[in-house]
Amino acid sequence: MIKIITDSASDLPKKFIENYNIEIVPLTVEVEGKIYSDGVDISPTQFYKLMSESKTLPKTSRPSPELFRKVFEKYTKLGYDLLCLTISSKLSGTFQAANLAKNMQKYDKNIEIFDTLGASSGEGLQVIKAAELASQGYKLSKIIEILNSYRKEMNILILLDTLENIVKGGRLSRTKGIIGKILNFKIILQGVDGAVEMLEKVRGKKKFFEKVLKIIEEKRKNLSEKIVGITHVNNQEDAEYFKKVIEEKFNPKDIYINYMGATLATYAGKGGIIISF
Repeated sequence: MIKIITDSASDLPKKFIENYNIEIVPLTVEVEGKIYSDGVDISPTQFYKLMSESKTLPKTSRPSPELFRKVFEKYTKLGYDLLCLTISSKLSGTFQAANLAKNMQKYDKNIEIFDTLGASSGEGLQVIKAAELASQGYKLSKIIEILNSYRKEMNILILLDTLENIVKGGRLSRTKGIIGKILNFKIILQGVDGAVEMLEKVRGKKKFFEKVLKIIEEKRKNLSEKIVGITHVNNQEDAEYFKKVIEEKFNPKDIYINYMGATLATYAGKGGIIISF
């Protein structure tokens, strides 16, 4: 038996968590001096409100190695081998914390820690893939092999209405942030080998939408065997628009929309959207 474990930065819809009985280890976020467990004692919509009212950027923190250790111990004692998929090691210390927990004691079962090199839906899709394979009876080593190929094919687009949060949070250089702010561009970033890079700067919402769809077409014309994940920061309207057009143009196997949790929303900022495929 294989137990799939991930962190809250995967922003997985509830239906997948329940269908595959996935264990979620929460990151923490600090707002105005108060610390919350992402998705446990603060919901995405509650966090958006607090973030909008806060004078300073919230601070996110990895789960502790001890928290991972407790989870690993619980499920190995129940007879499971474990596969723990984490947010990109280039964006968070979560991968390192999980590895520290793995080495804190001897376990009776196998434990594999997998760096998704992604976040939000880019991480979540890999978790879903792993859970599907585990449910089909694949061995741990084969799941890792398939995930390595799946990760290489993963495309992650980050669409921002504002660069303020991602620049303040140190996930994008300040120089590029200042340029984008002055020129009032909408920004398209992409995940590259686990990090975030500038892809396009577009002025005007219509052109912005057109450019995003063109990029998706260039990167992946056929999505018939792929799941597409869309997460957003209080921007259901634009997320639904992209879902509708992607379904019409690219006919994906499945497509989901979910709120972005506190961890990623801190950097994406108001209106941010992540599309992964």
